[in-house]
Amino acid sequence: MMMRVMREQAGAAAASAAADLGVLPEWDLRDLYPAPDSPELKADLDKVDAAARAFAAAYQGKVAGLSPAEFGTAIRAYEDLCEVLYKALSYGQLVHAGNVSDPEVGRFYQGLSEKGTEISTLTLFFTLEINRLDDAALAALLTDPVVARYRPWIDGIRQYKDHQLTDDLERMVTEKGITGAGAWVRLFDETLAALRFPVDGKDLTITEATNLLSSTDPAVRKAAAKSIGTVLGANSRVFSLITNTLAKDKEIDDRWRGYASPMASRNLSNQVEDTVVNALASAVKDSYPRLSHRYYALKAKWFGQDHLDYWDRNAPLPSDSDRKYTWPEASALVLGAYRRFSPELAAVGQTFFDNAWIDVPARPGKASGAFAHPVVPRAHPYLLLNYMGRGRDVMTLAHELGHGCHQVLAGKQGCFLSDTPLTLAETASVFGEMLTFRAMLDAETDPARRKVLLASKVEDMLNTVVRQIAFHHFEQALHAERRSSGELSAERIGEIWMQVQGESLGPAIRFEPEYAHYWSYIPHFVHTPFYVYAYAFGDCLVNSLYEVYQQGLPEFEAKYLAMLSAGGTLRHKELLAPFGLDASDPAFWQRGLSVVAGFIDELEALG
Repeated sequence: MMMRVMREQAGAAAASAAADLGVLPEWDLRDLYPAPDSPELKADLDKVDAAARAFAAAYQGKVAGLSPAEFGTAIRAYEDLCEVLYKALSYGQLVHAGNVSDPEVGRFYQGLSEKGTEISTLTLFFTLEINRLDDAALAALLTDPVVARYRPWIDGIRQYKDHQLTDDLERMVTEKGITGAGAWVRLFDETLAALRFPVDGKDLTITEATNLLSSTDPAVRKAAAKSIGTVLGANSRVFSLITNTLAKDKEIDDRWRGYASPMASRNLSNQVEDTVVNALASAVKDSYPRLSHRYYALKAKWFGQDHLDYWDRNAPLPSDSDRKYTWPEASALVLGAYRRFSPELAAVGQTFFDNAWIDVPARPGKASGAFAHPVVPRAHPYLLLNYMGRGRDVMTLAHELGHGCHQVLAGKQGCFLSDTPLTLAETASVFGEMLTFRAMLDAETDPARRKVLLASKVEDMLNTVVRQIAFHHFEQALHAERRSSGELSAERIGEIWMQVQGESLGPAIRFEPEYAHYWSYIPHFVHTPFYVYAYAFGDCLVNSLYEVYQQGLPEFEAKYLAMLSAGGTLRHKELLAPFGLDASDPAFWQRGLSVVAGFIDELEALG
């Protein structure tokens, strides 16, 4: 019943959009399960529950005594049951994302999450016991070829060895996750999805309201911006409670596990050194004047002003025709750009369009933003968009399709070895954007239109690099103050937000009081603390990577596809070595930032 109602609502939304943008496809989750109440889903949950209990009976307390061959058999059995469980949980996440506001969907999602936690708790002992092995015992186990293949996965587990709690505490943390941090994340998602923002007599979703910030009508941009700030401000107590609670929850977890800083666990999971992240953040912050400050002063001049109001930051240029791209046009543009680079990559991308793997239309209740969900290797990824037809939406398609292609290629590594650290997970997505931008720019002969395209790309890059590092500094300041001074008021969080925004965007941007509430709708702060620097990491990396491609590195396409196909089997140093790049070299970040600066130089020359 739930899925039928969701499809009817989605179908109406798609039909209303068809006149302007063409038929907007929706995903078909029946590739995973026929429906939330289907016998197939129940059978998989029963199957994996039984497998988890059998696995615990066979191996709990016995890992240290296994022979190398037995250990390899155990890893494969664990991977098999995890793949079944992850498929079921992924289905729940996708159903929920399709209609966050539906209470029946929420109950289904919560019930599935609780069952997943129950099953995960049964097998938690396995990774804990792997971490209790001494190095000599592990070295002996690695003599088995099956175990040796899983070494990157084992290394990923053992990097948490010094931060592991006792078995009982680890089980408690896992079980309480759904009523602790997980519950607050769900509250955030459902609260944000339920909000409506009045603009010109219409009540809009957050996706629809933020889309108006790119309107060609300055009155519409202002009205949308004011409405967003006012509605978020009216709900700031809820959002500040969520933020404070999650920050405190993280502080407790970090303290018990012995992490030196709020960001330390994220860097560990990203398999990137603290020094590399700090070098990136410092390089971007030092470049604020030559990047964002310079560009927004230039844009203000184009608008005949000394300053830009914050709602004009992403406004179309005065010469922009605000062209809308139909879905067929956007699909052809992106796939064409991919194909010119690599027919093999484009063939992977084509499967998303040939099958119902993309959910495109914006509709009430749907999760905002965009994402690519890998599901599991034995299934296939799904993409979620909120397509409005603007040039930026075309770039979002290129971005998420890059993720999807990456997930398909890396899926060959299997469930445990396909997952890519966040720092490298943005490589294929940002590279896909760059391919699409270059194709659009090369095809444009009108100088005015080329200027619009170039300016749009600069703004996207500033949003990806400067803005995300500003978000990173906001998170650092917020978590530090939460730890030193206790709960922060909504007003204080807003003050921190305004400070980092002023520093990063520069003196050409003029703020008004309601902008102090804009921090509250950024989902990454809630879903994945300290995720945001990965965007800047990926953008700078891709700028350098694309420069190597343009310079004609032999067999670049093959090396690039091999990098994506490696999944989580290699770290960033090993993956970038074939391209002559090294992210630990401070000059690496300047090389990537210089690409953005060069685009701004070109715009300044155009006047």
